Amino acid sequence: MDIRWYGHAAFRLTPEDGPSVITDPYKAELVGYTPIPDSADIVVRSSADDEGHCREDLIPGEHALVEALAIAQNGGVKTVGGVDFRAMEAMEFEDHPEHDVPGQNAMYRFELDGIKIAHMGDVGNRLSADQLAFYEDVDVLLALTGSILTIKMPDLMEMIHKVGPKIVIPMHFRTLTYRRQAGAWIEEFLVNLHDDQIDYALNYDATITKADIPQETRVMVMDYYR
Repeated sequence: MDIRWYGHAAFRLTPEDGPSVITDPYKAELVGYTPIPDSADIVVRSSADDEGHCREDLIPGEHALVEALAIAQNGGVKTVGGVDFRAMEAMEFEDHPEHDVPGQNAMYRFELDGIKIAHMGDVGNRLSADQLAFYEDVDVLLALTGSILTIKMPDLMEMIHKVGPKIVIPMHFRTLTYRRQAGAWIEEFLVNLHDDQIDYALNYDATITKADIPQETRVMVMDYYR
């Protein structure tokens, strides 16, 4: 499976066998990252009204749309393009400076090439027992590591230690490009780990196979597309 990180919470996951998936596409002018140039078979969005996470209309070409929040509110699972998407409701950071009321969104997970992938959406709270259970047996966690506008760092680390995802890919952290200039730099997440747990893709593209999945948690830091 090939993974491309565009920045913020947007990735493209392209399996050897099955449909390609883009997660949480953004409005480039809002977040500061390059407009997403690639098409996909399926586009997933964690909310319907947050332009940092929902701009499916900006993805070129024809594709199926997966509304993670709608899935979470209507049974929790939906099959699209032969892929089972599971979702659970979540809320934004309670004291978000841009919203009077925390926005609703959803965490979601799916499987490609036999690899179990979970995306944290835009959750801003310490995870409940049910939310923690949602992440059990995950191979690849696309993790919110910005801390300030999303889940707090101690709560994220508690989640990682309890659930034990095999590969953690940081997202939604502060970079020189991120226009809102809010959130923690990646170092504030990495300082919680041992150096020998961390790998650097040194690119915005990486490839993961089922055989690459480690026994213990590792972190893969990616660059963003430009």
